[in-house]
Amino acid sequence: MGKKVAVVLCVAAAAVVAAGAAVVVRRQMKRSGKWARAMAILKEFEDKCGTPIGKLRQVADAMTVEMHAGLASEGGSKLKMLISYVDNLPTGNEQGLFYALDLGGTNFRVLRVQLGGKEKGVVSQEFEEVSIPPYLMIGSSEALFNYIAEALAKFVATESEGSHPYPGRQRELGFTFSFPVRQVSISSGTLIKWTKGFSIEDAVGEDVVGELTKAMEKIGLHMRVTALVNDTIGTLAGGRFYNSDVIAAVILGTGTNAAYVERAQAIPKWHGPLPKSGEMVINMEWGNFRSSHLPLTEYDQALDSESLNPGEQIFEKTISGMYLGEVVRRVLLKMAEEASFFGDNVPPKLRISFILRTPDMSAMHHDTSSDLKVVGNKLRDILEISNTTLKMRKVVVELCDIVATRGARLSAAGIVGILKKLGRDSAKEGAEQQKSVIALDGGLFEHYKKFSACMESTLKELIGEEVAQNIVIEHSNDGSGIGAALLAASHSEYLMAEEP
Repeated sequence: MGKKVAVVLCVAAAAVVAAGAAVVVRRQMKRSGKWARAMAILKEFEDKCGTPIGKLRQVADAMTVEMHAGLASEGGSKLKMLISYVDNLPTGNEQGLFYALDLGGTNFRVLRVQLGGKEKGVVSQEFEEVSIPPYLMIGSSEALFNYIAEALAKFVATESEGSHPYPGRQRELGFTFSFPVRQVSISSGTLIKWTKGFSIEDAVGEDVVGELTKAMEKIGLHMRVTALVNDTIGTLAGGRFYNSDVIAAVILGTGTNAAYVERAQAIPKWHGPLPKSGEMVINMEWGNFRSSHLPLTEYDQALDSESLNPGEQIFEKTISGMYLGEVVRRVLLKMAEEASFFGDNVPPKLRISFILRTPDMSAMHHDTSSDLKVVGNKLRDILEISNTTLKMRKVVVELCDIVATRGARLSAAGIVGILKKLGRDSAKEGAEQQKSVIALDGGLFEHYKKFSACMESTLKELIGEEVAQNIVIEHSNDGSGIGAALLAASHSEYLMAEEP
């Protein structure tokens, strides 16, 4: 009897062990099945983001075609190809005292620049940053420009003994205004619409230079606005002042844009008298470029349809700092929902749009620690995801790499599109090789080192070693501020007057 019981107990125990083992196996299979699903999502995303060199050449060609179309007629292309009325870029010979006002967000900057010509260059520059009270961002045009004019007047009052305008001359100002404007001359343009949290109805359709001038006259500030520009053109001017080989400027920051120097005769939609210089700076507004060759995924399409401007700024949404981290978040969310990547429950924070910013993505991408500690900390601090394994953290880095690589390679293709339009993308037989310098600015380019390194290596890959020797990418820091002062100088009313 005792033996029978023992046998039964042994069999029962064995059954329990077997059942337990089966549960473990099932769990492992489930886990490995989920891991396989997560890897399949990543692999599919990587394939869709692919930027083989042939595809990038198609993107560059499409950019060139759209540039031609945008120059031919208004509305002829998704690229606006705006005529900037900047026909004289700085030469380095400019002399005297010039001011700049840089308005592009909740702060504005006022700058004072003393120029000393070829010998001395920028002798001195001073600036002050002023924040705009929230009530002025939704008030009246008069209130906003009065506030700006008063800040300018205070800044002018701090001129030192040695930094006054030449006798008998009015102070001149370059105005960087980073909102959509329909420019009608070098020193006037009407506001199309506000962005970045501003909503001042009575300013829409008005000449922003006229509004500022009225406010300055009211308080007796004798200053003339001689150049109204956007930040990309300011960057181009800043680059050209130091280097006469600068032919284009690209901003890669929160947003993106490009401007370049075009032959005036190559602009069919230009109906005015040809400028003496024979050149005209074109503001491409390239963030709005789109082409069937762009490698777009379901995540990009969802991001676009849920954005404030669906169907617009497609290029910007694949390459600029505002969106890269958000694409990473969307892929991680799908992996969490469909493959329980972060455990059985989807982390609630992962559902919040734009919670993962591109600087955080960059920090994870650049993590060189053996246990990817930075990645673990970012996931914990931003998304409240703790207990990640090294294997999971490696996947996150790989995802960052896929998104950044696509953005960087597409940026390079855009630059090649500009070089093609200018005939500078190939070696000229027997000709002295001309240097083509692209001035680059923006936080994405400056701080996301893997992004900028990938962009530069892709540029070389696209145009070949021989041509690449003559293409230079130059960081042009703070172009939008000092560039406006330099454009005030190169378009000065007194340019033809003899220097004292």
